Amino acid sequence: MGRPIVTIVGRPNVGKSTLFNRIAGKRISITEDTPGVTRDRIYAECEWLDNYFTLIDTGGIEPNTTDTIFAQMRIQAEVAIEMADVVLFMVDGKEGVTAADTEVAQMLRKAKKEIILVVNKMDRFVNEDSVYEFYNLGLGDPIPISSAEALGIGDLLDEIISKFNGKMDTKEEEDSIKIAVIGKPNAGKSSIINRIIGEERVIVSDIPGTTRDAIDTKFERNSKKYTLIDTAGIRKKSKVLESVEKYSVLRAFTAVERADICVLVIDADKGVTEQDIRIAGYSHDSNKGMVIVINKWDLIEKDNSTFKEFTEEIRQKLAYATYAPILTVSALTGQRVNKILEAVDEIYSFRNLRISTGVLNDILTEAVLMNQPATVKGKRLKIYYGTQVAVNPPKFLIFVNDKEIVHFSYGRYIENKIREAFEYKGTPIIIEFRNRSEK
Repeated sequence: MGRPIVTIVGRPNVGKSTLFNRIAGKRISITEDTPGVTRDRIYAECEWLDNYFTLIDTGGIEPNTTDTIFAQMRIQAEVAIEMADVVLFMVDGKEGVTAADTEVAQMLRKAKKEIILVVNKMDRFVNEDSVYEFYNLGLGDPIPISSAEALGIGDLLDEIISKFNGKMDTKEEEDSIKIAVIGKPNAGKSSIINRIIGEERVIVSDIPGTTRDAIDTKFERNSKKYTLIDTAGIRKKSKVLESVEKYSVLRAFTAVERADICVLVIDADKGVTEQDIRIAGYSHDSNKGMVIVINKWDLIEKDNSTFKEFTEEIRQKLAYATYAPILTVSALTGQRVNKILEAVDEIYSFRNLRISTGVLNDILTEAVLMNQPATVKGKRLKIYYGTQVAVNPPKFLIFVNDKEIVHFSYGRYIENKIREAFEYKGTPIIIEFRNRSEK
């Protein structure tokens, strides 16, 4: 069981994104400025009173629209509702109940989810009695807030965590290597899991979206414990299936958040798609280990340059994940599937590798001697010392005279020098620069 999922829904322009940013504690932009990473930013990991949950933002719901964009937004919201534990239905307290609100409320009642009715824009200048109108939606007691002015947010968060019914963060799961098998629908994720564990524990079908919910498969091999997490597809009525692939990444990140290592399964017959890039981006942003598996390799006509061409395409499109090893397998024949677990073991050992402070500072000293930092506004960066503060994922603190003049390229240079010495195969490493005066 992963973290509880809380989804914000409602018609357009009622303030969903403002509430999302308010609860997340920061402004979260639509696009990511990391080179090579292009995807929507629609979720955040949140905490309230030691209760951890995942918050999902959605586009506005227009129940009966024929507009293509609004139709896609409605589908996205339906998918987010389906996977949610708690749904925040947001309405506009200044406009009152609209016909669209009534139709969305009817849709939510059919979903049979924990629903919290949130009346937004109830600031100091709005008649508080207007909130009573929203009882007509039949969704229980409305909670008045103003997301813009941060009014009532604490009461709302108290109500949210009361709906979790004992679902809590799973960071204290038993000591096993947790592997999320991620990728677009029909890439062969379930078939690969069945090959790894050697039995038909997950239903396999050629129809995208067969896997309804995330399925954990626990097993032991060579005295090591593993938990395989099969990321769920989405099984909905036909009109949703037509466009649902775009939104299947919503399910992938819930499994990624729980994992130590992600196995990204790419369909060899289709190559690296935009959706693969998005899903891999979740793994990378979450600092998870990654192995890239090209499945259905047996279906590809090959010559001496085929693997090289595939590898170059992957490295180009997933430029942020050059640390991830690439394997070619066939779940159908079992070819090289055994190599996946070998790669996972190797990556896990690197994720838990700890470098002594003395050795790390030798690496930093040599790096600075070979390539002096540039002068920025008349000031040259000085690196005093570094230390490793965490594993799984590996995290380093490097203390400097002024972290504001650390150029992105020099940070990447330091990372490359650490990797030259210890490789850290298959895992991101986190390097944080701090001023020496900071604790």
